[in-house]
Amino acid sequence: MSKINERIPNFKVEAYHNGEFKTITDTDVIGKWSVFFFYPADFTFVCPTELGDLADQYEKLKAAGVEVYSVSTDTHFTHKAWHDTSDTIKKITYPMLGDPAGVLTRGFGVMIEEDGLALRGTFVADPSGTIKIEEVHDLGIGRSAEELVRKVQAAQYIAANPGEVCPAKWQPGEATLKPGLDLVGKI
Repeated sequence: MSKINERIPNFKVEAYHNGEFKTITDTDVIGKWSVFFFYPADFTFVCPTELGDLADQYEKLKAAGVEVYSVSTDTHFTHKAWHDTSDTIKKITYPMLGDPAGVLTRGFGVMIEEDGLALRGTFVADPSGTIKIEEVHDLGIGRSAEELVRKVQAAQYIAANPGEVCPAKWQPGEATLKPGLDLVGKI
């Protein structure tokens, strides 16, 4: 069941962020664009490649007014241990949310119940907490943070420009479309 245009679930979790443990709730994310980036587990294989890629794109997302929250069913203590031991994970400066009870993972519909792990799910919420982008992958398929940045830019553009839509591979500054009867069959 799609989460598009639903509000993010209520939550209160512990996070590892910039050398500290912090409590983060659903109300903390309201007021800005947010990315919830679910992954199966710390100390694994595809996950560090994705999280490192996301760390490389984090400044672009922050410049666009977006906060990133990586989420796994590991604890915030495990996130710290991983951060302390992996050169790739040391690059991360966005909050790493621990979800050992699976509240967020189930709330976003990406829990693999029999394993207690999350699917690779990416959700982008607007400043009101409404989910505007949802992408879910099987465990062996890594995501592209560069493509995530493009999708966030498109979501922000259409939020600021009602009545316009972004075509495939749209990039900021390129032409958009204005759906209407005169456009039917012309693309």
